[in-house]
Amino acid sequence: MSTRVEQFIEGRRVAGDADGAIHENVNPATGERLAEVSLDAVASAEAAVQSARDAFPAWAATPVGERCQAMFAYKQLLEDHFEELASMIVTEHGKTKAEANGDVRRGIDCVEFACAAPSLMMGRSLPQIAVSSSFCRTEDEGGVGIDSAVDRVPLGVCVGITPFNFPIMVPLWMWPMAVACGNTFVLKPSEKVSMCAVREVELACEAGFPPGVLNLVTGGPKVVDHLITHDDVKAVSFVGSSRVAKHVYQTGSAAGKRVQCMGGAKNFMIIMPDANRDAVIDGVIGSAFGNTGQRCLAGSVAIAVGDAAEWFVPAVTEAARGLKVAAGDEAGVQMGPLIDEASRERVLGYIGTGADEGATVVLDGRDAELPATGCFVGPTILDHVRPGMRVAEDEIFGPVLSIMREDTLDAALATMNRSPYGNMAVLFTESGYHARRFQTNAGAGMLGINVGVPAPMAVFPFSGWKDSFFGTLHANGDDAVRFYTEYRVTVSRWM
Repeated sequence: MSTRVEQFIEGRRVAGDADGAIHENVNPATGERLAEVSLDAVASAEAAVQSARDAFPAWAATPVGERCQAMFAYKQLLEDHFEELASMIVTEHGKTKAEANGDVRRGIDCVEFACAAPSLMMGRSLPQIAVSSSFCRTEDEGGVGIDSAVDRVPLGVCVGITPFNFPIMVPLWMWPMAVACGNTFVLKPSEKVSMCAVREVELACEAGFPPGVLNLVTGGPKVVDHLITHDDVKAVSFVGSSRVAKHVYQTGSAAGKRVQCMGGAKNFMIIMPDANRDAVIDGVIGSAFGNTGQRCLAGSVAIAVGDAAEWFVPAVTEAARGLKVAAGDEAGVQMGPLIDEASRERVLGYIGTGADEGATVVLDGRDAELPATGCFVGPTILDHVRPGMRVAEDEIFGPVLSIMREDTLDAALATMNRSPYGNMAVLFTESGYHARRFQTNAGAGMLGINVGVPAPMAVFPFSGWKDSFFGTLHANGDDAVRFYTEYRVTVSRWM
């Protein structure tokens, strides 16, 4: 019998709302029931916001260096519990163990970056920016000097709404920097990976963050709408589909919140004829099929330029066919299951749609040798995909690689730039000229040159464009500090 995932409010686990709809959390590799998750926990969300609101004045007044001492302790706890957290990801999400390790490690990178808050929050000052003569006693005094300074100060209660695909890392994009800057926080994780999120927050409490500084509530649309319109919430950070990102951005902004929303993607990888072939195959396989294609930096379309298709298509097909698909904790596994049965059915539907639209199915994940139970789909490759096909336009969020063909780099760039998304783009080439032309003209915020997944480290912003991002300040990097603080300018003079 599965248990109900608890909320985390005021520094402890609490039972939360007993009524309302629930989500059944299932191990996607085995079908084992893991837990029930409350979807309509609006009362818990209200309690979490009140706890964060009450904790804010004391936490904001705590010196930033002291705030970061708890962050340093938390970083060490994450290291101590690394294997536990990675194993939870494998069970609840279905990642391979290697992918789960990467999820935790990149999250720790974000915590380390937040530990630099004493430097990152520094303001600026300019003494003697002007002179006032109103209080001069003699002409020789030359007036009274006026000094100006700008400081970064915290906002208040912040909210984070996170997706299923990186259960540990994406929440750590948000709340560590927010609380290091003096804010308090309410995390609403995906109902599909709530167990990982609760453990992440519980460890933060053990590290020394006071009760109310970091809270967690589970929930669905009712809880999200309650949080993003709440009078006491000052800022909202979101990662998920573009459809929901747009709703959260518009609704939260209309309610007067500062909002950043990372949305979906359709990422293109351009293969030039002169590219290093080994680097291409390794990069494309990792980008298209890593994390079972369930990431917003998955390379889901490869454009072969000129005669590159002659060697690329057979080589990438052979490599994909050799991937071992199994439960994430099985030895030698290279690709795990999709998150749930609904995702599996959606991906299978897209494979059929691609074939119906005229694409050539050169590797069919529906026919792959797969485990008898679980939400598995094999690596799939569709060749001769053209603009306008749904597999070329939609975010499939699964292990499906579409291959397009263009005669020139400029034609490939034009095809890529027509996409409404602009998260990531990749070029494989040995030509500096082509690389520079790509870097100058690619319509995406994160670019890779001979790198299949150009995920920025925590010191740089996660910089999606177009329908992949709604807002002005991105997650991570200097943008995160700016997002979770506001400027206060002081002009002073002393007589």
